[in-house]
Amino acid sequence: MAEREVWGTRIGFILAAVGSAVGLGNIWQFPFKTATFGGAAFLVVYLLAAVAIGLPAMLAEFVIGRRSNLNVVSAFRGLGYRKWRFVGIVGLVTGFWILSYYSVVGGWVIRYLFGSLTGAYFGDPAGYFGTISSGTITVVFQALFMAITVGIVAFGIEDGIEKATKVMVPSIVVLLAGLAVWAATLPGGGEGYRFFLSPDLSDITENWRDIVPFAVSQAFFSLSLGMGAMITYSSYLGADDNLGQDSLSIVAFNTFVGVLAGLVVFPLLFAQGVEPGEGGAGAVFISLAQAFSELPAGRLLGVVFFGVVLIAALSSAISLLEVVTSYVVDNYDVSRPVTASGLGLVLFLLGVPSALDIAVFTWFDAVAYGALLPLSVLLVLVFVGWVLADEALDELRKGTNGIPTLGSVWLWTVRVVVLVAVLGTLVLGVQGLAEDPGLLPPV
Repeated sequence: MAEREVWGTRIGFILAAVGSAVGLGNIWQFPFKTATFGGAAFLVVYLLAAVAIGLPAMLAEFVIGRRSNLNVVSAFRGLGYRKWRFVGIVGLVTGFWILSYYSVVGGWVIRYLFGSLTGAYFGDPAGYFGTISSGTITVVFQALFMAITVGIVAFGIEDGIEKATKVMVPSIVVLLAGLAVWAATLPGGGEGYRFFLSPDLSDITENWRDIVPFAVSQAFFSLSLGMGAMITYSSYLGADDNLGQDSLSIVAFNTFVGVLAGLVVFPLLFAQGVEPGEGGAGAVFISLAQAFSELPAGRLLGVVFFGVVLIAALSSAISLLEVVTSYVVDNYDVSRPVTASGLGLVLFLLGVPSALDIAVFTWFDAVAYGALLPLSVLLVLVFVGWVLADEALDELRKGTNGIPTLGSVWLWTVRVVVLVAVLGTLVLGVQGLAEDPGLLPPV
């Protein structure tokens, strides 16, 4: 077995973890979910969930990864709890499941990037999405996106993922910030700010059963929790890294980018009189395409925006592919390039049904949000809070240079508060899946 790789620098790890978090969850799903579930009301619940639930849960995943220095499945065996390997398997399956249809969205982004150059969607934005969102040509672009992802992961941790994300993440922030400044100059954009930033708390009290589970799952999705990514990435860390500081930096950076994306999307939509949330999974694509089609320099703006989205999509996709790649490389005598290529092919094949039928795509996404993500996070919390416990506290204290930590507070928060919140999210999510006949498995 080859010697296990490590991050070249601490900032490389932080940027890679941020890159995993700052993906389509922020720029595709976040505006779509925000528009669908009450605008600013959803934002409030999401922000609370990211800090109160996402941050402690991320620390739990970091503790498992660094203490074991192994992939998401083998980590539990390495820690001496072989019977708990099923927790890692659930995380690995969740990441695999998500990447299969995530790659389809990545293909959409590539199509929209080309469509911006040619103005292909200007005449009929909704019709354009209907044309490119499913079918044989969608499979082709899904394959292209997966091939790019495989190429990056095949180069390894320091030479592939770390170098790529050091360019990707700053690029995302700079381009989004520029777009946000430009969006602030649009006449009529103020309505977008009010929709996004002025919550009506009655929306939360009246619609909490819809808002809460999706907001919490959105926090998991956008922070790459429950997918094995953070356990895998932290397994390449050294003992001198401060996990508390790193996790806080990642959550803060990710949340900032999510809000920044909203400051681009909603002023742009309202300035053009476009109703946010229209179009289901294609809401952001349809709405923004319509806005770009009506703006001066719309082609250039479309290229910049969808270029940002493509970079963000790739930064997350490589983390999900690394989860399963790490497992194979750690346990079998197979080279990283061969492993990444083989797994990329399997993921491509699994995603083909989602590329051919938008109903299948919607079902995959609903199952991920309603069941797989909260279940995976819940199992990690149970393990860290009630099984690993003292070892988890010991791992958390490493790299703090004697600075007092709130380890005991964190542990009891994980054991009780966060655990109950995630369990409630899982119950509401499963109920939502069961009650919505539109989300039954396609046949």
